[in-house]
Amino acid sequence: IIIIKDEICDALKLWIVIRKAINCMTACLRGERKIDDYSEKSHDWPLFTKLMLSTWVRIFEPDNEIALSFAKQWANVISKAFESRTYNDAAYIEAYISEFHSKPKGARERDFADFYHLNLLKGVLSSDIKSSMLDYVISKTDGIYYAYDKSIMELPKVFKSKETSRYLEAIEILSEYKSAKDKLGFVVSWLEDNKDENGQWDLGAQAKDNLHFPLLDSWRRSSDRIKDCTYRIEKIITNIR
Repeated sequence: IIIIKDEICDALKLWIVIRKAINCMTACLRGERKIDDYSEKSHDWPLFTKLMLSTWVRIFEPDNEIALSFAKQWANVISKAFESRTYNDAAYIEAYISEFHSKPKGARERDFADFYHLNLLKGVLSSDIKSSMLDYVISKTDGIYYAYDKSIMELPKVFKSKETSRYLEAIEILSEYKSAKDKLGFVVSWLEDNKDENGQWDLGAQAKDNLHFPLLDSWRRSSDRIKDCTYRIEKIITNIR
């Protein structure tokens, strides 16, 4: 009972921290607060900042009104770009200008195959557009920016590696789209082929990056590492299936 109470207390403390972060980011989206004076000239920085904030808010609170409204703007852009079921760059730019009243300035405005856009757009695209967009992303030779810099179709050569962990980050993003079920079966087969004799997974000590393995603070014991890796991979397979 004491252990359960401690776990509930820890979970409550974590939620309070997350709630404060969501409230702060939402206030920034409303223009009530400012993050800092940092800016990048190569981007439309105000728009890119709104993209980052809205994405993180929707990850924790998908129906947040202001973040969802921004997501729907991007959904309009993507829907126009894939209206013919294949990507049309001219249609993308036209829709972008219509929604945001300026031309795409930098790479992050021109290339939506990145961590932020793909997480932001979950739940706001029609089935056909979503399927076409995923086909486009999966076939891109440079993968998903901020996650994996190679084609999703190109499986990592060494399973026990940090590269595999980064590859799995990209798959985690895609696997939360329902359309991924019919497109990522080859990933499930690859993961199943890399189970150990106990039906678990081990990405090796070098895969720990303090970002993707939140269950256990230390991997000093290989059994703890295997628990973390197995939990992560089982969740991916469940999402895809």
